[in-house]
Formats: sequence, structure tokens, C-alpha cells
Amino acid sequence: MKTARAAWRGLEPVHGMIYFVPEGRRRYADLGLSGRSGYFASRSAAFGRASAELVISTFYNFHPGLVRTAVDGVWDAATPQQVLDARHAAASEALRRAGIHELPALDEVVALTRRAADAACEHAQGRPLFAAHAALPWPEEPVLELWHAQTLLREFRGDGHVACLLSEGVGGLEALVLHAATGEVPVDFLKGSRAWPEEEWAAVEERLRTRGLLDGDALSPEGVRLRRHIEDRTDRLALPAYAALGDADCERLAELASPFGRAVVEAGLLKLG
Repeated sequence: MKTARAAWRGLEPVHGMIYFVPEGRRRYADLGLSGRSGYFASRSAAFGRASAELVISTFYNFHPGLVRTAVDGVWDAATPQQVLDARHAAASEALRRAGIHELPALDEVVALTRRAADAACEHAQGRPLFAAHAALPWPEEPVLELWHAQTLLREFRGDGHVACLLSEGVGGLEALVLHAATGEVPVDFLKGSRAWPEEEWAAVEERLRTRGLLDGDALSPEGVRLRRHIEDRTDRLALPAYAALGDADCERLAELASPFGRAVVEAGLLKLG
């Protein structure tokens, strides 16, 4: 399980950069989608003309008002296919800027990651965001093939994570507050990016203290236990994809992944703004 997590985490920047790079913002703006509209439209376009309610449900931890405002009118400005095309073009351009296409292990990493993604497709039930993206055609360009494969693995894991949160009675805002309490991500970033009003955030903090999950602004021992339990269950739900590789190839992917993730980070593709 640790090796599978290492393989996913090592390559996750290859997918995650699409939410930060200027290439994406420019291409969405060319379609008339600015700011948050570009993000929500680009990630939900695999559904087709996704409603705000569908996005609220599947994205899980954004304030519903933010989503409704951002999604309003996006499919009048551009078709889902236009948005998907823009997203793919932005991903290719950004990853090439990071030099991903020049890394010597690209073909092997693509082959391993695609095998894992193909295996995940046999376990799509109950994973709506994953299933929507898995129905898209595979790109032919190796850089985009890798990006698409990692996108599938990210959404596969993410849908499983939402299922774990639901089963533990942890709502979207509660998950954010618990995440903030770890100190791993600045609380101001989580508040700003998800747009929950301060009074709602404070009310959930108090509710989590009552549940014994927070001690002040930090996780209580019970909160630490719950977070670890959810992450471990998320790892287990993601295993079907990586188990298909077998131990040796999963270890090989984990080993090869680091230079790819590092190239993305060093190129500044994950920087805000």
C-alpha cells in the first residue's frame, strides 16, 4: 500500500499543475471563462453540460454559492468539448515547458501509469468523476497520455476519498477544517480557495471540538486517528489500480515517478497566481 501511494504521490504534480498554470487560465479566458469558471468548467466538462448541483456533489468541499456563481453560464460561453480541448492543450504546453517530454523514462512511465489507469476502469462503480474522465478518448501524444493516465488515477483516488469521508460522517467543510488543523496547508489558502464564510467555518470548528476531533485549532488525538483512518482507507480503495502492476512494476513506477514530479515543481508549475 505504501508503494502504491508513493507511485501516485510522485506523479501527482503531473496532473495537479493544470489547476495552477497560466496556460490553462489563458486558454479558458479565450473561451470566455475567467477565474473560477475556468477551473470548474474544465474539471467537470467530462460530464458534458454539468449542472452546478452535480459539481457541488462531486467536488465535495467547495461552498455551494461559489460553485453556482462560477458555473452559471459557462456552457453558454463554450461547449464541453471546447473546454476539454483547451484543457488538453494547456496541459501539453505546460508539461513541455517543464521538460517532461525530454525525460528518458517517459515511455516506460507512460506504459506503467496507463496499465494502472486501465485497471482502475474495471472498478468505476461509485466513482462518478473518475468514470466521466475514463470515458474520454486517450490522447496519442505521450506527454498527454501520461497526464490523462494520472488524471484518471487522481480522480479514482479522489472519488474513493469522498466515499470514506461520507462513511465517517465528515462533510465537505468539516474535511477542510480537519485538513487545516494538520498544519499541512495554510488555512487562509483553504478558506480562500473554497470560499466558505468565516462564520460557517467557525461553527464547524466548534462542532468538531464538540465531537472531540479538535483541541483548540489543532487536531486532537482522536482527530489524528480519524484522519489517519480515512487516509488509510483511501489508500486501500485506490489499490485496485496499482495492484494490477504487481509488486515489482509498482516499485519501478514509484522509483521512476520522482523526476517527473520534481520537474513540474522545479519549473514552477504549482505556484499560485
